[in-house]
Amino acid sequence: MLTLKLITEQTERVIAGLNKKHFAGAKEAIEAVIAKDAERRATQQALDQNLAQANALAKNIGAFMKNGQKAEAEEAKAKVAELKGESKGLQEKMDALQAEITTMLCQIPNIPYDEVPEGTCAEDNWVVKSNLKECVVGKDTVGNWDCNPKNDSAKLPHWELAKKYNLIDFDLGVKITGAGFPVYIGQGARLQRALINFFLAEANKSGYTEIMPPTVVNQASGYGTGQLPDKEGQMYHCEIDDFYLIPTAEVPVTNIYRDVILDEKQLPIKNCAYTQCFRREAGSYGKDVRGLNRLHEFSKIEIVRIDTPEHSAQSHKEMLEHVEGLLQKLELPYRILRLCGGDQSFTSAVCYDFEVYSEAQGRWLEVSSVSNFDTYQANRLKCRYRNSETKKTELCHTLNGSALALPRIVASILENFQTEDGIRIPAALVPYMGCEYIK
Repeated sequence: MLTLKLITEQTERVIAGLNKKHFAGAKEAIEAVIAKDAERRATQQALDQNLAQANALAKNIGAFMKNGQKAEAEEAKAKVAELKGESKGLQEKMDALQAEITTMLCQIPNIPYDEVPEGTCAEDNWVVKSNLKECVVGKDTVGNWDCNPKNDSAKLPHWELAKKYNLIDFDLGVKITGAGFPVYIGQGARLQRALINFFLAEANKSGYTEIMPPTVVNQASGYGTGQLPDKEGQMYHCEIDDFYLIPTAEVPVTNIYRDVILDEKQLPIKNCAYTQCFRREAGSYGKDVRGLNRLHEFSKIEIVRIDTPEHSAQSHKEMLEHVEGLLQKLELPYRILRLCGGDQSFTSAVCYDFEVYSEAQGRWLEVSSVSNFDTYQANRLKCRYRNSETKKTELCHTLNGSALALPRIVASILENFQTEDGIRIPAALVPYMGCEYIK
C-alpha cells in the first residue's frame, strides 16, 4: 500500500498517478486519508500530553508524601488516575483511527511510474519490441500496430492437435473436476515436465535460488502481496481453515520476507519457484477459455526479486531480458507490451506483458507479466532492509514475473510447430523432452 509519507508529502503526484490508473474518486480518497491521519495526529498529540502530565504528577507524589503533604499527594493520585483513564480512551481512539487508515489505504492502488503510458484498456498498451518482421517499428499502441503474421488456415488449433496426438484430455478433466482442469497424457505430460525443467534450469543459470513453497497460504500472506482484499473473488478459499489456494508462486515466495529486516548486502535477493496455480477466473467465457487459453489450474515458474530502490529498475530490466531469452530459445514469435495505466494491476508501478502469437487461432496469447511494485507490497509486508551507510531501515522494492506460465506456451508450441511429421520440438527443449518430434 502507499505510505502516508508519500501521500502527505506528494499529494498532487499521488492523485495524478491514481487518475492515470483510472481509479475512481482518487482526489476524494486521498483527501479522506489525509483528514483521517490529521485526526490521528491530533489524538496522538493529546495522548502524549496526557502521558507527560501524568508522569510529571506521579513524580511529585513521592515528594508530597515525604513532606507530609498528604492532601496534595491524594489530589495528585486522583489526577493521575483521571489522566490514565483519559489516556486509555485516547489510545483506543488512536488504534481505531489507525485501523481505519489502514483499511482506506488497502483500497487505494499503487501509482504508476512516469514511463507508464496513458490509456484505459488493453488496446492502449504500447508494443515496445517484437521479433516479428511484420511489425512496423515506431508506432506506439496495440491498436496502431499491424503486428499480426499471416495466418495459415490449414493449421489446427491446439485443442484439436491435443486430441489428434492424445496429449491432453479436456473431457476427462471435466469428469474428474470440472472445466478448466485438463488431464495431460503421455507426451503431453512429458512436454509439461520438459518445460518445467527447462525453465528452472534457465533460472538457475541466471542466479535464481529455487524455492519449493506451499500452494496454500493464510490470509496474512494474501494481504501481504495485495491479493487480499482486492482479488478474494478470484481465489479458491478453504473456508474451514481460512486458507487460500495460490494464484501464483509470487504470493508464498514474496511472503518469505514478510516482517523481515534484511541487510543491504543481501540484496538483490533472487528466487524462483515452480508451483501449480489456481484461479477461479469468474466471468471468463468464449474463445478466451477454449482449450488451454484460460485454466483454473495450471503450472507456472515464477521469478521474484527483493531489491533496493536504487537498483530495482536494473533488476526489472534483467528480469525482462531473462523472459525474452526464454522465448527466443523456444523460437516462438513474441512481442513485449508496456501496459498503460488503466490496464495495470492494482499493485504494480510498471508492468510489461509478453505475448506469443498463435498462428492457428490468429491471436496473441499472454504468457508472462513482469512487474515492479516499488514499495507498495513491501509496505504491506513490512519488508525492509538496513541501509549500510545510514544504518536506518528502509522499505525494499519487490518485483516478480512469470518465467513462464505453461498452458499458452504449450498451445503455442503445438500450433506454431505442427508439421506433416508431427509437432517439432524446439532445439533448446529437446534435451529435456528426449525427442525431436511429437508423433
